[in-house]
Amino acid sequence: MEFDLTPAQRQRRAELAEAVRERLGGAPPSTPDGHFTRERWRAAADLGLTGLCLPVEHGGGGLGAVDTALCLETFGQACPDTGLAFGVAAHLLACCVAIRDFGTPETAAELLPGLANGELIAANAITEDSAGSDVGGLAMKGVATAEGYRLTGEKSFSSNAPLADVFVVYAVTDPADGFLGTTGFVVPRGTEGLSVGPPMVKLGLHGCPAGRLTLADAEVGPHHVLGEPGQGGMIFQHSMGWERACLFAIYLGLMEAQLKRCVTHARRRQQFGKRIGEFQAVAHPIAEMRQRLESARLLLYRACWLMDQGRTDVTAVSLAKLAVSEAAVANSLTAMRVFAGSGYLAETGIEAQLRDSVPSTTFSGTSEIHRTIVARGMGL
Repeated sequence: MEFDLTPAQRQRRAELAEAVRERLGGAPPSTPDGHFTRERWRAAADLGLTGLCLPVEHGGGGLGAVDTALCLETFGQACPDTGLAFGVAAHLLACCVAIRDFGTPETAAELLPGLANGELIAANAITEDSAGSDVGGLAMKGVATAEGYRLTGEKSFSSNAPLADVFVVYAVTDPADGFLGTTGFVVPRGTEGLSVGPPMVKLGLHGCPAGRLTLADAEVGPHHVLGEPGQGGMIFQHSMGWERACLFAIYLGLMEAQLKRCVTHARRRQQFGKRIGEFQAVAHPIAEMRQRLESARLLLYRACWLMDQGRTDVTAVSLAKLAVSEAAVANSLTAMRVFAGSGYLAETGIEAQLRDSVPSTTFSGTSEIHRTIVARGMGL
């Protein structure tokens, strides 16, 4: 059992960290009225981040789940804008993976090169007002036509949507078939009948814009169907396996950078004639931050390793997602207490880490959903 990184992995991470700091480290986190720009997106793409696990023949990095997660962890640690890191990871894992594994050869050749090099931005569109965790309750309809399918309905929360060029959309094509009645589609932004709402106002992750998506009798051709009709539920779960295992590595990176800041602050800050790190009331919570981070990291690496071995384990993935997301929130709350009044100020970036961490317990399945998956995995 090997726990260490290979020399190649260490070198890739070191080079990527330096490049991210040089290209993206100088800008502060995005604000509620701002989000990532095409320029910043292309800067991330130039570093290979938008195509990490896409095929080499289409311009991607050809990486497996572990190496993809390691790169995203480095991105999350070195980039101060967690929203940008989240947007890139969502593009890659929720969208590009679905196109990579289930797109027709025509669609793959048409879209994957642009998705890999950052010329195209992708958005996943499955959530609806009445279908969040209950993806079996989709209201969007897909009706077969002589030319393909006609899509009608509305998606309520699509990350990257306001800037996206390509949408991975899920719609019910056969209501009588339940889970087997949903189909996945690739919908280009210029499709007639497709409209995208303005960016939503959110608590955190401001760097990644999210918006509503409306399709009104939008026609898509047969080559834009993902997999076979009725495979949408399976395709979504497949892409979510990659997202839940790999995307949360950006929070490992956030927590690593956060922990280092807390340790440095506790060493420098003095109260009552002593460094605050000498007080057990400060030192022990920081030690707990380290414990949560290291535990979550091992679970995430294990889930990704299992995927690379062809042994996708939904329980392992759910355990990792739970551990990382809840550790990110708990550690961010501790960091706020360590920094006290200065942590409350936007200029320090500590409060932004808390706001960016809170939604991690909701997207990609709520903590309650993942606890249910873990319980079912034990036969409960």
